[in-house]
Amino acid sequence: MNEATNARLQGEFAAWYAVTAEETAQKLGVNPQSGLGIPEADERLQRYGPNRLPEAGKQSLLMKFLGQFNNILVYVLLGAGFVKLMLGLWIDASIILGVVVINALLGFIQEGKAEKALDSIRNMLSAEARTLRASETRMIASDQLVPGDVVLLESGDKVPADLRLTDVKNLRMEEAALTGESVPSDKSVTPVAANATVGDRHSMAYSGTLVVSGRGTGLVVATGSETELGRINQMLAAVSSLETPLLRQIKKFGYAITAVIFVIGALVFAYGRWVEGLPFVEIFQAVVGIAVSLIPEGLPAIITITLAIGVQRMAQRNAIIRRLPAVETLGSVSRICSDKTGTLTLMEMMVVSAVTAETTYQVEGDGYAPDGQVLRDGAPAPQDPVLDLMGRVSMLCNDAELREEEGLWKVEGDPTEGALYPFATKIGLERQAQQTAYRRVDAIPFESEHRFMATLNEAADGSQFLLVKGAPEVILEHCDRQQTSNGPQPIDLAHFLKASDQLAAQGERVLALAWLEHPGLADRNLSPADLPKTLVLLGLVGLLDPPRKEAIEAVKECHAGGIRVTMITGDHRITAAAIAKMLGIGDGKTALTGVEVEAMDNATLQEAVQKVDVFARASPEHKLRLVKAIQANKQVVAMTGDGVNDAPALKKADIGVAMGIKGTEVTKEAAEMVLADDNFASITAAVREGRTVYNNIEKAILFMLPTNVAQAAVIMVAILAGFTMPITAPQVLWVNMVTSVALGLVISFEPHELDVMRRPPGVAGRPILTGFGIWRVIFVGLSLLALTLWSFFWMKAQDAPDELARTVAVNTLTIGQIFYLLNTRYLVDSSLSITAHLGNRYLPMGIVAVVVLQLLFTYALPLQDLFGTMAIPQQIWPWLFLGGLVFFLVVEAEKWVIRRWRAAKPALATT
Repeated sequence: MNEATNARLQGEFAAWYAVTAEETAQKLGVNPQSGLGIPEADERLQRYGPNRLPEAGKQSLLMKFLGQFNNILVYVLLGAGFVKLMLGLWIDASIILGVVVINALLGFIQEGKAEKALDSIRNMLSAEARTLRASETRMIASDQLVPGDVVLLESGDKVPADLRLTDVKNLRMEEAALTGESVPSDKSVTPVAANATVGDRHSMAYSGTLVVSGRGTGLVVATGSETELGRINQMLAAVSSLETPLLRQIKKFGYAITAVIFVIGALVFAYGRWVEGLPFVEIFQAVVGIAVSLIPEGLPAIITITLAIGVQRMAQRNAIIRRLPAVETLGSVSRICSDKTGTLTLMEMMVVSAVTAETTYQVEGDGYAPDGQVLRDGAPAPQDPVLDLMGRVSMLCNDAELREEEGLWKVEGDPTEGALYPFATKIGLERQAQQTAYRRVDAIPFESEHRFMATLNEAADGSQFLLVKGAPEVILEHCDRQQTSNGPQPIDLAHFLKASDQLAAQGERVLALAWLEHPGLADRNLSPADLPKTLVLLGLVGLLDPPRKEAIEAVKECHAGGIRVTMITGDHRITAAAIAKMLGIGDGKTALTGVEVEAMDNATLQEAVQKVDVFARASPEHKLRLVKAIQANKQVVAMTGDGVNDAPALKKADIGVAMGIKGTEVTKEAAEMVLADDNFASITAAVREGRTVYNNIEKAILFMLPTNVAQAAVIMVAILAGFTMPITAPQVLWVNMVTSVALGLVISFEPHELDVMRRPPGVAGRPILTGFGIWRVIFVGLSLLALTLWSFFWMKAQDAPDELARTVAVNTLTIGQIFYLLNTRYLVDSSLSITAHLGNRYLPMGIVAVVVLQLLFTYALPLQDLFGTMAIPQQIWPWLFLGGLVFFLVVEAEKWVIRRWRAAKPALATT
């Protein structure tokens, strides 16, 4: 074999499906009748390597744990802790370090097991292959296959490598995991167009797919990483996981806080050292106090715990989160790209239409389940002898098996045939009774060459009849009459051709059913050539993989929440558009195919995804490009799917959502979220939880930061004005941790707000602190500052010692935080009602915990020695709570002004 031939063998020549089988054998340098010789096969194995997918390097558990510390806020916290340690403040440093470690452990445990997507793809490869080598048929390990090997396939086999088919006999392949098609693909040896997508390459059998029926022979044209499965493996390995919107915002927020701390610290240090002339150690400690005050130590833990609570709530709604930050991402999703088969649909074929010579019927139901009715004009259909005959053909001219296992109906064999059983049951027939009354005498099995199936059945009285089903164009050629309620009549071909076109235009797969009484075929072995030209046509049935009913409602709810739903499927354009119309996706007409997507450059595609919501015949590369194009339009993308072909796009999306029941392990491992019930509606519930999580994190930040601002401002004002520090550094840390743990955690349990799914999704790139957030932090921070300074100087005016004045100031600040927690439960809406505070059962528990802690802080001797506090006289407490109530009313007044201002904005815009 020459070098030119070698160069074309693997990877260099990709369009094997576009050349004839003879040309393929010639290019591969093999005789299909004898296969490769043993020496040649060994030499090619050395050259191309084993038929295995390469393993990716894995990160150690230690590195995974250390990766949890890769956060700017954690760096700042560790820096502050180090400084505290250097200053001998062991307790402060220990508390900070404890927060950091607990946060890292929570993230590490929740994310769980290591990434296994590539391992899962490798497990899809067949273990053994039946090959022809040196004119002998032998079983060899699939990893020993080489380009040019002749592989023999039969029903039930898993394809071990990419094959160019050279001979087929009724060969049908299950390729849903690779192409997204809900029905098996018929294979042939005829070349197809060079630009055909994977689902249209009928002359190929791809690695990892399954032989449903028939047999075939193929030449290995690609092994290992050069296979279609290998290309997906490479794409998956090359796709880097995205940071979630929250992580991006937290990172920016951390950098902003760091910058503010350094600027303020430098200015205060310069002023105190060179203007006020304070000693270096004193001013340095004050600056460190400001830095610690401004750092929200509890924020990483609060975010992690809030996300973990979201995970638990989602699990109750059948949405299993694999990576913790994905919870929040759902709340920011502005576009859901969904696979069709098994996600929006049941992945079960079902008869949805029936057409006879006299009427048209609609069929209700859910997939293979026998429940449902046959309707005519929206009402239950009356008895029709023609419909009964169609049911008899459906049950008897059928080789599939349908069984119920654990409440689920599963088909063995052709899904189209399996769907005919529940159709006949809905008509009113019972399968066992039909098979007993009309036993099968002979049959012509379905084969792709003649595209029909026929059975010869015999009744108890000895009379025989022929039952036939198949492609309409084939069956109509063999019919000269049509069945009516008054008996056979001359056939109206135009009526049935028009009906067939209408059903196909609705995305339905059309079958024609016919029969013939007394066919006179008793004394022969039936063959396709025996099918008479005098059949009586019963009618047509239209089959569809129906949309889930709950998915229709879920799509509607997504649209109401400003989330756009897009269908990206490997199925045909007409079918995709029809299902999309039923679901309310797109305009029901416009759909782009993978070939059209391929022809677009990135800019054109980016523009197209703004207008189109249905994409058909999409390959893994197309799905990946579509996700990237949508992300380029600043949208947060969720991608759902269940097949291997969905895995790269799932990994690239902001959040990948895999199906838990029918999804492949590859898809589950590539995804951030797995739906335990394969129900698109569960995504809507998860989005609701995600939005609530985001709202609660925003509330937590707006609750914690004003305290930080107030504490830092107290120290700064003391330095600038030259009076005694109202709060010491240990007391600052105490307030931070008490309010974060006991009060901040309460916000993590906040329930959904009523209009959460009627709001638009968060804008991608939106800062975690908006203009409103900055205003609220400054307003509340300065109000808390005023309240704290008032209590401190009020006590100093009564000649109280510094320890007592500081204790009163700390308690005043904490009481202000308790009242502010009531404000924060609704960022803008009023909190001036008792019912507004009944939705969170952890609220009173948190307040009681803070009260107990503050009493210990104030009156327990060990804590008095540790924090420099004094017991507060009882008559002081009512004034402190009165000050907290006034502070609460001030914030409620601010919220009232904001509500009035927002309500006036639309009116101002129209004047």
